[in-house]
Amino acid sequence: MKAAIYCRLSEEDRNKRSENDDSNSIQNQKTMLLQYAMQQEWEIYRIYSDDDYTGADRKRPEFNRLLADAKERLFDIILCKTQSRFTRELELVEKYIHGLFPLWGIRFVSVVDHADTDNRGNKKSRQINGLVNEWYLEDMSENIKSVLTSRRKNGFPPFTATGRTRSGKAICSLTKKPHRLSVKSSPCFPVDTGKLPSPAF
Repeated sequence: MKAAIYCRLSEEDRNKRSENDDSNSIQNQKTMLLQYAMQQEWEIYRIYSDDDYTGADRKRPEFNRLLADAKERLFDIILCKTQSRFTRELELVEKYIHGLFPLWGIRFVSVVDHADTDNRGNKKSRQINGLVNEWYLEDMSENIKSVLTSRRKNGFPPFTATGRTRSGKAICSLTKKPHRLSVKSSPCFPVDTGKLPSPAF
């Protein structure tokens, strides 16, 4: 049996510290999954790994490469640490884990939350996991909106540039040190010196 390992780490995970949390580093995920695969005597086809991508990002490069290879039936099993590492969207749980993967002859296994499509008895558990993961996304979205609304009302810029991506583009994130908006302070959106633009939610 050939297994494809999928790992993911997003920026919001980095501050978590629980030993059993999804947020362990990519390397820790790989180590755990390689050890599990060895115990099952599965051959490793490939390790797919997305760093700094959320579980709701459908444009993850390795995620999409994994799906393309699964469609070609290049392996038999997709192995993840938890179901949320694969996706936090219930729609994709149903589309792939419960829909296309069985049609393609692909078994989905996640170690920590014991999801296994070979076990028909835990389908409801996988669906509950998907629902809880989607609630997490909704909570994150509402929290971010409330912070941005508060900052806008108090005359602070909602974002500041804190770094650059691999392609050299500025990364925007919530600033920890409030400061008034100036024409030079924020490259993340065009500035009208007469009025602060409202961010689109």
